[in-house]
Amino acid sequence: MRIGLVGKPNVGKSTYFSAATLAKVDIANYPFCTIDANVGVAFLAAPQPCPCKDLRQRLESDGRLEATSEDDPRRGSICEPRTGTCVGHIRLVPTFLVDVAGLVPGASEGRGRGNAFLSDLANCDALIQVVDAAGLTDLEGNPIAAVDDVEFSLKEETEFLTTELDSWIYGILTDGWSRGARRVQAEGEKGLTSFLHERFTGLGAKLSHVLQALDGFRNEWGNLETPWMWPDERVLSLASYLRKQLFPIHIAANKADSAKGTPWDSITATGLIQPTMADMELALRRADSGGMISYVPGEHTFSILDESKLNPAQLNALSSMKEKLSLAKGTGVSELLSNVLFGALGHVVVYPVADETAWKDSEGRILPDAFVVPNGIEAKTLAFKVHTDLGNGFIKAVDGRTRRVVGSDHECGDNDVIKIHAKS
Repeated sequence: MRIGLVGKPNVGKSTYFSAATLAKVDIANYPFCTIDANVGVAFLAAPQPCPCKDLRQRLESDGRLEATSEDDPRRGSICEPRTGTCVGHIRLVPTFLVDVAGLVPGASEGRGRGNAFLSDLANCDALIQVVDAAGLTDLEGNPIAAVDDVEFSLKEETEFLTTELDSWIYGILTDGWSRGARRVQAEGEKGLTSFLHERFTGLGAKLSHVLQALDGFRNEWGNLETPWMWPDERVLSLASYLRKQLFPIHIAANKADSAKGTPWDSITATGLIQPTMADMELALRRADSGGMISYVPGEHTFSILDESKLNPAQLNALSSMKEKLSLAKGTGVSELLSNVLFGALGHVVVYPVADETAWKDSEGRILPDAFVVPNGIEAKTLAFKVHTDLGNGFIKAVDGRTRRVVGSDHECGDNDVIKIHAKS
């Protein structure tokens, strides 16, 4: 999965990216600090407790494992993740983040980095637009004292991204529109569907994206006949419907701790809207990595590990952050990513194993792998994701919880433990 971070320059995209991934990137208070896209991995808590919790309970009840001790650093977790971690049965699973260099109005016409930023968005499954909820930057990302009307500023900021994306897709459409129109004349509506699918495959378009876009377009404009006679307004409308399918946009109202009131409530968007404090999240993540505090991303508080090792300025800063964190119920950074991944995109976490009884892999490790996949993924499709040979040689699968044998079309759900049998 790839989630793109987009927006005008200097709103905190790189800070958000660094806070979520702990990757070292340039962060500065001026436009176009980021020139090329940064790609990193964010680890998010799985929606449900790791299956190792159920395994522990089973082993304890069978007398094969002692109860968790108070000083257990993993607080009962017994799995052995190859990526991410699991403490207290909270399993952290990976997703890719793409920090796309800032864009400005007119990018589709060559301003700023021009269309270069758009190629960075290709194959992103969703976009998070980071906006300046405090109103401390103008529409091109230059620092200012404050905008006169933050709500109007946010409206401008959110609308210009969709305008640029629509214009970009419109340009791709019109570039080959005459050829597409001829296909419709020859093949009817099926020809238009095929043309659009082929035209936008490079942007990650699936046939389902095209069909859903055409359904919405048809509801507004009626039948799809005679596209060669459509006015520009109608072609631009089709571009907008395609954009909504290819690039679902969610909003991170960043710098929320410096905002007056809740101006993000005025934003009208089809996706999720979440106030965030990326600066604070980054500071807390770095303090946790440095051994100053114990902080779990997404939590509403943290604990200082040893106050005697901190100076008064550090203690005051941490006290202030703890108060703001409690009032805001978290920084919102991990919460938004999780809601996009597991909510809006409908993904789940599935655990493939080699031993359906002990829930181990072929090397004896307990639940080492956690795959983030679409909800309802079929067992054979999951097999291909684990390894091509497993998919090609698929025989059957076994539900690790019920020990029930299932076929290739079995739909996997969240927190499933699956054993795949295949020809060697």
